[in-house]
Amino acid sequence: MSANRHLGRIVALQTLYEEDFRRECADKAFKLAKVLARNIERYRETIDDKAFIKQLVNGVAKHQSEIDDIIRPVAPEWPIEQIARIDRIVLRIGVYELLLAKDVPPKVAINEAVELAKAFGGDNSSKFINGVLGTVLRNKEASAAKPKAKKVTKVKKKAKSIEKT
Repeated sequence: MSANRHLGRIVALQTLYEEDFRRECADKAFKLAKVLARNIERYRETIDDKAFIKQLVNGVAKHQSEIDDIIRPVAPEWPIEQIARIDRIVLRIGVYELLLAKDVPPKVAINEAVELAKAFGGDNSSKFINGVLGTVLRNKEASAAKPKAKKVTKVKKKAKSIEKT
């Protein structure tokens, strides 16, 4: 399953890369569904989980602006438009899997993104991807912990007020 999903991520990366490139060129003929179907067809013999690829591609495409808004503050020295296209796409996939996909453990999402960066990015891509996604994960964990801290504080305050009475 994991090798199949890894290949699925590669197909998703190829599809999203083409989308990014063709949209930048203002290609009005571009249809994401057609490109996705073509890319899945190329690997039909080796891919079992086509639904995973479709979910990943469509999820990243649908949430691209929100994902980019998450990336911007954790990579402030690198405006999203200046990040190498392949790294930008890998980051989008990683952020999507970290924050929006329900069936991918965080460490798997980061590791898979780093592996994509090693295979398709530049010399420092994997370190950059790992750093950005690590920060996104820490921010997610910190925001998840905040409501718990407030709840504990409220419980402690209530307990103290009960003790006084």
